[in-house]
Amino acid sequence: MCGRYAITLPPEAMRAFFRYAEQPNFPARFNVAPTQPVPIVRSERAPDGSIARHFVLVRWGFLPGFVKDPKDFPLVINARSETVAEKASFRNALRRRRCIFIADAFYEWRRTPGPRKKGAPPPQPFLIRRRDAQPMALAGLWEGWIGPHGEEVDTACIVTTHANGLISALHDRMPVILEPEDFDTWLDCTSDDAEDAARLMRPAAEEVLEFFPVDAALNKVAVDGPEVQVPQGPVERSDTVVRRPASMGKAQGDLFG
Repeated sequence: MCGRYAITLPPEAMRAFFRYAEQPNFPARFNVAPTQPVPIVRSERAPDGSIARHFVLVRWGFLPGFVKDPKDFPLVINARSETVAEKASFRNALRRRRCIFIADAFYEWRRTPGPRKKGAPPPQPFLIRRRDAQPMALAGLWEGWIGPHGEEVDTACIVTTHANGLISALHDRMPVILEPEDFDTWLDCTSDDAEDAARLMRPAAEEVLEFFPVDAALNKVAVDGPEVQVPQGPVERSDTVVRRPASMGKAQGDLFG
């Protein structure tokens, strides 16, 4: 599952890392939420046949082309890697419209075992980031939706996979995180064969990530400042994390993860 994430590194650092042509100057966003406009990177073929990466703003919430009225379609922010090639909503996008969500952290919630009691504190949010402090490339799919009155909206979702050993302490799902050497393979949609890209839909290596608890103010979408990233406990890595018991309930947002 990936229901919130952050984009806080300077725009020039993002551009250097993802190597897109545009030079956008966007503000830091500490609490990106579904339905908001979000930046993605996708590849496009130029008239001369060359392929270049481009920065594009889309709506976070995937709308397949066959949808007539968005109000009658559920909010799809994630696509499961295990079924994305078979589901009618995603299979064409997997072959022809792959993208990368620009990020530098994502959030997950850890619930306490058993039913939540009245007056109990909300689930504890955690920030997950790369240990090397580099930007985070989240594998995504995009779709251009055209409404009945000619309105056009580009939408996208994040591809998720089963959690690695580290993240399983928080949740049983995690976003597919791409390494720079795999960007071209994921973004290249010039052929109708997605087998090479599909092989990238796997959990990140445990040593790549770390996490720590943050303030529950993150639960409020309106709170979008650096205060939501202030550590509320120690940083945990693959050599220190305590695994989540198998009986512990799933975290927030499993409907789409």
